[in-house]
Order: sequence, then C-alpha cells, then structure tokens
Amino acid sequence: MRARFPWDDFMRLGLGTLRLSPSAFWAASPREIVAALPRAKRAALGRDGLFALMQRFPDEA
Repeated sequence: MRARFPWDDFMRLGLGTLRLSPSAFWAASPREIVAALPRAKRAALGRDGLFALMQRFPDEA
C-alpha cells in the first residue's frame, strides 16, 4: 500500500509556522516550503533517510 502525503502537517507548516498566504502556499512546491524553514528546524537527509523515502514513495512506472 502506498503511503499518503501528510497534507495536514504540511499545511500546518506552510500556513501556520511559515505564515504563508494561501495563494503563496499553493503556488510553492514542497521543496520550496521546506527550504524556507530556518536551518535549525530541518535536518540533512542521509542515505538511510533517502532510502526510506524511496521505499515509502516509489516512482510510478
């Protein structure tokens, strides 16, 4: 079974923590929103983390 994207948490991050307007939130990519976080709030993704994400969200054929 494929994992679902955590939209509630992501919207809380973009709209609440970062205080983006709804239009700015929906216009931004997930990568842009994460990049807007202060460095202290995000950890570097290591090999194990990347592998876990690849397993959780595989590319579709």
